[in-house]
Parts: sequence; C-alpha cells; structure tokens
Amino acid sequence: MNGSVALPRTELSALDATLAREGWAVLDANALHRALALPPGALMAWQSYWERLEPDHYLRDGGRYRRRRHGSFTVVEGAVQAVAHRAHWQPLDYNALHGGLERWFEPLEPSFVADPLLLRLIGWLAGRAQQLRGARNWFVEVHPFRIDTAEGIGRPTPEGAHRDGVDLVAVILVDRVGIKGGETRVFDAAGPAGRRFTLEEPWTALLLDDERVIHETTPIQPTGAGPVGYRDTLVITLRRGSFQHP
Repeated sequence: MNGSVALPRTELSALDATLAREGWAVLDANALHRALALPPGALMAWQSYWERLEPDHYLRDGGRYRRRRHGSFTVVEGAVQAVAHRAHWQPLDYNALHGGLERWFEPLEPSFVADPLLLRLIGWLAGRAQQLRGARNWFVEVHPFRIDTAEGIGRPTPEGAHRDGVDLVAVILVDRVGIKGGETRVFDAAGPAGRRFTLEEPWTALLLDDERVIHETTPIQPTGAGPVGYRDTLVITLRRGSFQHP
C-alpha cells in the first residue's frame, strides 16, 4: 500500500475519467459545490440533521458508538424519486458482520428527503454511475452516520475492509470534531495496490467503483479531555437493477 497520507484531490473536469481509470476519486469541498452548481458552503445547512440521528441497535460487536438514519430512492430516466421506507439488507458475502440481517433503521427526516439539494446530489451521482455503467435505472440508499468516541473508540467500518454490493459508493465527510484517526483506505479488489488518506475538510467526497475497489476507515479516538468527539459522514450508494434484498 502506498504510504502517502496526502489527500489525492481530483479536478472536477477529470472526475469521470479518473473514476473509470482508477476505480475511485476524491473531490474537495469546493469541487463538490461546483459540481452541484452551489455557492461555497451551501451544504453546511444540512449539518443539523446529524444532531438528530438515532442509535444503531444492530451493531453485532456490542458497541454503542454509531447513530444513523436510512432512506431509499430511485432514479429513472433522470428523475429522482423517494420510495417507501424499507429495511437495509446486505448479503454475508459483502458484510460478514451484519450481512443477512434486515436492519430497520429510523427513516430520514421528511424535510431531508424532500430537500432539493439532496435530490440534486442523488441525480448528479446517478450521472457518474451512468458514465461507469451506461444508462440504467438506479436504486439509491442514503445513510447519514455519526460515529462517536463516548466509549473511547468508534469504528466507522466495524465490518473491516469491504465492498457494498452496489455499483457506486459516495462517502462524503460532513464534519469531524475532537478526534484522531479515521483514516480512509482504498484497495484494488483484484490486487495488492492501495492508498490511504484522511478526509478532513467537511464536504470532501470520495467516490468508489464498488466492483473494482475495497474500502475501510480506521477507528477514531478522542483527542483529549473534553466533549465527546465524533465523525459525521453521508454515504450514498447506487445499484443498477434493484435494491439488495433477501
């Protein structure tokens, strides 16, 4: 694995080509806002949603460090549509820790589901998926996460290095406060090559071709005495054909 921890930023104009060539790419916050035709900092208005996430009661490692919600959408001929609340399910092949389990997380808040900026982001990601796979109907899952250090350590990916069983994964850093760690690692699914780096600037976005790469994020720890530290992310996955289901 390459030892460099410098953030490998991708120019917006080169995003689709980089994603096709490397299987992953990183946009900084400025590039993500430009991709969505938004003024700098516009997505900061979403941060309050992370203050109202609900505990994840499905953690099989016994931890209580994760809060989240879940929502599902489709993109058909470019039109983004929310669908009825449903369980999140993954096969054991992709998630050895939590696979095979229907997990009914609390739904996204209605105002977030209807937010035009969220629909714009989903539509833009569907465009990136289409560049990778061609014209498809896309089945989209939206996961806002908060990992905290109340128990001394928090695990963003307790299942370890993994794929999600989808086509495209977007991991967007929303905030990180009072923590150390949380290093992102991206591996070639077919070989030993890999990169590691840390997402530190809010609204930096990591895009992954889930068929080609495996990813994980290392545990977080508090930086010292004081309030509980946390790492907030927005993870959006897009899959062709259907949602994953038992």
